[in-house]
Amino acid sequence: MFGGLETVPSNSPHLRNYRKNLSGTSEVENGAEEGFVHLIEGNDMKGSTPLSTVAIMPSPTLLWRFKVLLFFAWGFICCKIGWDSVMRMSVDLRDLFLYEAFLYYNPLLLVTMMVWFWGINLWVFAQSQVSYPKIFELDQNHLTHREIWKCATWMTIVVPTSMTAYLYLYSHGEVSLAASQPVLLYAAVAMILIFPFDIFYLSTRFYFLRTLWRIVLPLQAISFSDFFVADILTSMSKVLSDLERSVCRMLHRQVATIAWFEADSVCGSHSVAIPLVLVLPYLFRLFQCLRQYKDTGERTSLLNALKYSTAVPVIFLSALKYHIFPEKWTNFYRPLWLLSAILNSLYSFYWDVTRDWDLSGFTRIFKSNKSHILSNLIHGRKWVYFWVITSNLILRCTWTYKLSAHLRHNYLTVFAITALEIFRRFQWVFFRVEKEWIKMSSKSNIQLSMSDIPNEEDRLLVSNGHSV
Repeated sequence: MFGGLETVPSNSPHLRNYRKNLSGTSEVENGAEEGFVHLIEGNDMKGSTPLSTVAIMPSPTLLWRFKVLLFFAWGFICCKIGWDSVMRMSVDLRDLFLYEAFLYYNPLLLVTMMVWFWGINLWVFAQSQVSYPKIFELDQNHLTHREIWKCATWMTIVVPTSMTAYLYLYSHGEVSLAASQPVLLYAAVAMILIFPFDIFYLSTRFYFLRTLWRIVLPLQAISFSDFFVADILTSMSKVLSDLERSVCRMLHRQVATIAWFEADSVCGSHSVAIPLVLVLPYLFRLFQCLRQYKDTGERTSLLNALKYSTAVPVIFLSALKYHIFPEKWTNFYRPLWLLSAILNSLYSFYWDVTRDWDLSGFTRIFKSNKSHILSNLIHGRKWVYFWVITSNLILRCTWTYKLSAHLRHNYLTVFAITALEIFRRFQWVFFRVEKEWIKMSSKSNIQLSMSDIPNEEDRLLVSNGHSV
């Protein structure tokens, strides 16, 4: 009646005669006919599906290109609205306002960047057959790189959209609505993390929160995931500091105002909480090393603890600039800060290359023709290792320089340096996880070889001609 295909029962006598008459045709025609019959029988079981519906379904490639096009169109619209909103403000207010906007949104933007990089890490591990679920003791419901990238995509959409709404509403005089944008965003992130129902990757969220709890209170044996996440937190200490100041302003209702800029403000630039939050990730890692020494008795753990302790004077000497006279800072405390910064950078660089990455492994790769687990993707390309080592040294120094007090209000410079530090940590992850996987594989091979060796009782039975 509507021009669709008529459903034919599979046991129809007309259909049986139609099959019988075509029994002498070629194989190609028979194959096509069988496909048509299966289509009719499938429609009989599942309900009639018009062929026109199947024909107009777009291909996955076309859908993917359409999504990418929408993504770039959305990005252009956000940039255009944000730029026009900033240009509407007066020149004297613009810089202060942008500093505040960056303070609220740059932590989540940097976290989004870290999630994208983590997806790339997992993709490379999957390509090189490094069993990261076994290394991190993940269950069968762990997220793959595709799911990580899906989360990063949504974060990339939501965070800039909230920032654009904040700029637009503030520039058009809707201060109260503008102030609600970062509050709603932070509240939504917190709710998603602690949501107790089985949606939004419940097992992964609880695994992450449980790991954070173990980092804050290292009252148990330290696992690889514990100190791995704690190491990543040291690279994001500036992110944690900005999160603390953002939450402080929200609780004191200072969003979309410049009251926080005053020196005596609770959430101002002179707040004692800033160096305290900056130093927390290093203290967490320090306590982990001490706990590991208590459990294993290895002196290497004490040397590693010493490395994290060198970050403490860098942070607190830098913060002194806001609490002493400028002459005293320039003549006495600044040279001490430079000395402690150089010591921390060189010590951390040495530990990265020789301990976390195992420089002997690099030397072996350079001289041997035998490829290794992860290194086979870049085997024979020495420039990759030289790039990683050189960039690690440079970025270690810039990350320490970022803690300098006079850079605190240069938000674009600090944002760029923090992003570079996250990129350095992204490189570090590849070789640190590979070293752990090689270590685990070596232990497994040793255990297998030991199981093949007969024990003393078996050897005695065999020598006496007995069998068990």
